[in-house]
Amino acid sequence: MTGDTPVPAAMRNEYAADLGLSETDLAADWYTQFDRWFADAVAAGLLEPNAMVVGTADAAGRPSGRTVLLKGYDPEGFVFYTNHESRKGAEAAANPWASLVFPWFPMQRQVVVGGRVERVDRAETEAYFASRPRGSQLGAWASAQSRVIPDRATLDAAYEAVAARFADVGQIPAPPHWGGLRVRPETVEFWQGRSSRLHDRLRFRRTDGGDWVVERLAP
Repeated sequence: MTGDTPVPAAMRNEYAADLGLSETDLAADWYTQFDRWFADAVAAGLLEPNAMVVGTADAAGRPSGRTVLLKGYDPEGFVFYTNHESRKGAEAAANPWASLVFPWFPMQRQVVVGGRVERVDRAETEAYFASRPRGSQLGAWASAQSRVIPDRATLDAAYEAVAARFADVGQIPAPPHWGGLRVRPETVEFWQGRSSRLHDRLRFRRTDGGDWVVERLAP
């Protein structure tokens, strides 16, 4: 680090003492609680409140992470879309478990999800793809996501070629290698910042019998 670079170890913010999350505040199920907090994040004007860090791992257990946009959620889980031949797509196929982190730091909150990954059905993928802007549809065809390319010009040329290919096509079809992934949660943790780093962490966990229990975790 240079002399003008802030020292990370010295950077800290004290969270509000009057905020908290108690068991009595919690909804009866993780979906309702997430829906409440997501609505709060949208109402607060957070930049891309549906942005989440998706963690996957390959067959050898080597992890990777990236920020992806959530495109749907319901009691069955959380859905996002990707090129299935990308790194995250390949890892999800080889090791079908993932973690999600929603970093709503301006609200002193985060949600951490862990669960199994499955592909959404093709009809759901095609319906979502049809709703995307045309430029994003063309980009899905043009980009060999996660592959090494020689330069930016290669990507731009691929996009131009795809644009010409579909110039007279009204509705661009979803690429066969592109689609949705659903993370079916086994755990959903709601984290609320508190003073002195004594944060509140309440976790919904699915038991082996399929029921859900709520646990408080030490910060």
